[in-house]
Amino acid sequence: MSITLEQLLKSRDERVEHQKDLLGTHPGKSLLCLTVQLPGPEKRNRTSLAIAQAGVEAVREAFKPEYEELRDLETGYEAYFLVSLPAPETKRLTCYIEDTHPLGRLMDIDVLTTHTAEGNYFSCSSPKNQFPSVIGAISRADIGLEPRKCLLCGNEVRYCMRAKSHTTSELLVRIEEMVNCYGC
Repeated sequence: MSITLEQLLKSRDERVEHQKDLLGTHPGKSLLCLTVQLPGPEKRNRTSLAIAQAGVEAVREAFKPEYEELRDLETGYEAYFLVSLPAPETKRLTCYIEDTHPLGRLMDIDVLTTHTAEGNYFSCSSPKNQFPSVIGAISRADIGLEPRKCLLCGNEVRYCMRAKSHTTSELLVRIEEMVNCYGC
């Protein structure tokens, strides 16, 4: 089923609100939010489900989460996990999954946490409500890693996206190849 841009944007807004709620009720935890990187208007199909299931298994194995919530939505699969590791360490592990798992390049595992207004991340042992906090995502650059690369040409993904270097069908063919090979 194809989704509209309006549906996709509404889903992103709802995801952000849900992330805020989870971190608000679990201060000091790192939140992992797993979604599937699938171009085009169809976000929920056999391929996206296979990628999501592989991602959930990889996160469970790497982290032994204290909390998990799985959502199979028309706008795509979402999974939320709470862990007690500091956010930078959590991000290093999620990047390792994204960079080494056979389907990792097709997963987007965001790491979010609360941090002080000065930008210092709370550790899991920080006293609750000690500092005014905001929700923040940890980026690859925050931990000294290079941006993600394109599936097809190896350039930085953001450049290929902006330049529209590849068609949706080219990307979907490569994604299908990766998922089929993973299932071998």
